[in-house]
Amino acid sequence: MFYHLIPQLGHADKTIDSTKIPVFSVQVTLFPNSGISIGMTNHHCLCDASINILFSKAWTSIARSGTNESFLANGTLPFYGRVVKNSVLDENYLKLAEVEKFKEEYQPSKLCGPTDKVRATFILPRRVINKLKTLVSTQLPTLPYVSSFTVACAYVWSCLAKTRENELQLFRFLIDCRARMSPPIPAAYFGNCVVGGCNAMEQSKLLIGKEGFMTATKLIGQSLHKKLTDKDGILKEIESPNGIPTTIIGVSATPKIKFYDIDFGWGKPKKFEIVSIDYNGSVSILATRENNEDVEIGVCLPTIEMESFVRIFEHGLEAYIDFGCSRL
Repeated sequence: MFYHLIPQLGHADKTIDSTKIPVFSVQVTLFPNSGISIGMTNHHCLCDASINILFSKAWTSIARSGTNESFLANGTLPFYGRVVKNSVLDENYLKLAEVEKFKEEYQPSKLCGPTDKVRATFILPRRVINKLKTLVSTQLPTLPYVSSFTVACAYVWSCLAKTRENELQLFRFLIDCRARMSPPIPAAYFGNCVVGGCNAMEQSKLLIGKEGFMTATKLIGQSLHKKLTDKDGILKEIESPNGIPTTIIGVSATPKIKFYDIDFGWGKPKKFEIVSIDYNGSVSILATRENNEDVEIGVCLPTIEMESFVRIFEHGLEAYIDFGCSRL
């Protein structure tokens, strides 16, 4: 139902004199007497999520005040200097440079339906996250990295594992490396400045048992700690774990980016959806609309898997929270 609200990027086109490669598109859909939907599509060679949101906040700030004075005064002017020279971050640019193949390789996945998938949003309140972190700290006292993001990812991964057959699963996510460069580069650096390498891999059978959540937390925490503390820097490419995964689960977005702070003057958006999780095997993890301390998890699964996931997600929380804690 969302697909009609999301713009497609135009077709790449090559002529004798030039090459045209569309990288950004916006579609505004009016629902009379109800509201609007704003759909955005961008190629990752243009920017990552943090810059997409800074662009949106600039747009809404100017629309809200009627001038650009407030936007100019808040110190978030985009920085266009090409200060990063690294093969990891330049990967998307290098792909676009292969103009002989760009018509086949450039086009992003098409949104088409109907499918057998359904979409749902789950909320992990701060009090629940804190109890999960306490539980992890008690059972894994030497784990070097325990954050809200870590336990949220681990819990979702352990629940997803229970919906599938025994297989090798890879859980991965990206890191914004602007502040982690040496020297740091501006937060408003306009481009794609995220790097991968945070990979956790395990067999489903070890993620679905009583210790599944702890196993997932340990793997994700260790992977993140290794990436952030590597002596060769954040951009070093880390080899993937041994084995070829049957399932790859990614994470779109992060609670650190306040997606719901976009305001044209009518209040916060009613709902923010990352539609690409329909086809790229990811889940979305955001701060909620009502409270930046709570976590909103977006999942898109085939109907049968979603029915299992809902049951597992809710029953699992009851078990973990009741373990040494009062009921929610």
